[in-house]
Amino acid sequence: MLGAVIGDIVGSRFEFNNYRAKDFELFHPDCFVTDDSFMTLAVCEALLGISDDLGIDCQLLPQLPALTVQSMQRIGRAHPDCGFGLSFFNWIFADNPQPYGSYGNGSAMRVSGCGWVGADPAEVESLATAVTKISHNHPEGIKGAVAVAMAIFLARTGKTQDEIRSYIEANYYPQIPSLEEIRPNYEFNETCQGSVPQAIAAFLEATSFEDTIRNAVSIGGDSDTIAAIAGSIAEPYFGIPESMRSAALDYLDKEQRSIVERFEALYGAKVLAS
Repeated sequence: MLGAVIGDIVGSRFEFNNYRAKDFELFHPDCFVTDDSFMTLAVCEALLGISDDLGIDCQLLPQLPALTVQSMQRIGRAHPDCGFGLSFFNWIFADNPQPYGSYGNGSAMRVSGCGWVGADPAEVESLATAVTKISHNHPEGIKGAVAVAMAIFLARTGKTQDEIRSYIEANYYPQIPSLEEIRPNYEFNETCQGSVPQAIAAFLEATSFEDTIRNAVSIGGDSDTIAAIAGSIAEPYFGIPESMRSAALDYLDKEQRSIVERFEALYGAKVLAS
């Protein structure tokens, strides 16, 4: 799931200052960690809370929604200025947070841990739905999260880009557009239906993890979230170069790095030599 964090960090400086090309510095002094990373880590922490040394403890599965709320609120309240939308900000600080019918792309950018944890497609869908419906309970919000988690599962279980495309188009988003079609006129869009297919396209047309991130930024739009989603799928497929992993970890504090390390120790990661 560090692929999502890397995409978020690299894309952060372009969210409101789009750059529609691929020749940019990845880890620039203006880059920062946004809500995309914090909520990704919160979901992973919640998943660890229902895990034992062998993976998911099915007896603890009913606790996942409550644990996810707890982690999101604890981490989110410690970083109130990290880029939350108003509705989700209010949810983070609510005494009794309730789902509010959102179909924003926040559901898709935070879900990557579920794609690593799920043992089969049914479990991936169940986990992704559980961590999503606590806030983003609109069908499009749930669909976006499940589609991303499923793409990650397919990537880590050896499916090709063509096979992943076919599965996503058959089950979630028919006819994912090409980057050539997206790039000229794509505008900022915070909905799942207006950004998840575009992020998946950035992965499908990539030749490496880094190329995925560059593709994602180059189309414009909600750059940090597009790159977080694309990067989350690219990690299990291509692997993350060690140099990029190390650079990203430098942006995280001790607690955040601990979540990454504990999650990867139990559920794995794909890291390449620099």
